[in-house]
Amino acid sequence: MNLRTIIDATMPFLEQALDLKTAQEKLRTLESIPSPAMLQSTRLLRHKVGRRCLIEYTFSNPEPGAPPWVILGKARSRGVDRTSIQCQQALWAAGFNENSTDGISVPENLGTLPEWGMWFQRKIPGRTIFESLESPQGIPIARQVGTALAKLHNTHLPCQRHHTVADELRILHERLPKLLATYPQWERRLARLLEQCDRVGSNIPVPSKPVGIHRDFYPDQVLIRPDGRLYLLDFDLYCMGDPALDIGNFMAHLTEYSLRTTGAPDRLQPQAIAFREQATQHLGHDVSQGSIAAYEWLTMVRHIYISSLFRDRAPFTESLLQFCEESSLIHV
Repeated sequence: MNLRTIIDATMPFLEQALDLKTAQEKLRTLESIPSPAMLQSTRLLRHKVGRRCLIEYTFSNPEPGAPPWVILGKARSRGVDRTSIQCQQALWAAGFNENSTDGISVPENLGTLPEWGMWFQRKIPGRTIFESLESPQGIPIARQVGTALAKLHNTHLPCQRHHTVADELRILHERLPKLLATYPQWERRLARLLEQCDRVGSNIPVPSKPVGIHRDFYPDQVLIRPDGRLYLLDFDLYCMGDPALDIGNFMAHLTEYSLRTTGAPDRLQPQAIAFREQATQHLGHDVSQGSIAAYEWLTMVRHIYISSLFRDRAPFTESLLQFCEESSLIHV
């Protein structure tokens, strides 16, 4: 626990949520927690002051010799994220449960504590697929992720929220100018880039059939268990939209990661192509390849701003800007 955690006035419950005795008493009220289980430890995994946090709770397992039982508590300063909960529960019921025959799941919802603005899910014993994509099994795993995304797109889970290319462009127009506080010399370059974004966006056709999309789909949102089962995570932004956005977003993250870590943006291109082919092959309707490429490029533009927010990524911000400026897509 650190001082910033304790003084986060928007989440005054945090100190209690991290206190072993208090948390044990509170979590006992959840029907999903076995009554003999004792809380062994609490650990703050992530904390965005004023917004949200993620806490890991480790319990002793009532079964002799069994490994500890670990759950995650996700809290927001605005209260329990019931939209995400309902989405995840609906997906679980629609074929993403622990026993799905296709090996594609979402974590099980374990209940809520409204007074802490927190909801719980089981922690999956696995790793995100970034590491797996770089392994000798990278291409088969990329295909498996493409199948998982197509399963999500084909589930037809209704949602009141919608996201269009106009929303995507609005986000870019809001965020890119913020770079001028640090890089005022880029004013003309960023203005030209935003003009190009508008032109690229205007050429993206309205999807004939919007589907439920993840809207933040990238490798860290997919866990792979040691037995190969995949889990899709974090449905905070789930909405109706163009499936090309999810596909392009995932591919752009592979390009950005490769550019930042090795200077070679095409290093994971075989995996990206395998993912794209599988994701589109299993969709119940056609998806525009041009739209995928456009959303991939727009995501790369968004990464220019994102990179400036992290100390370890900031040295690559201009490389991303140059990459987007030189991309062949903007000349189409």
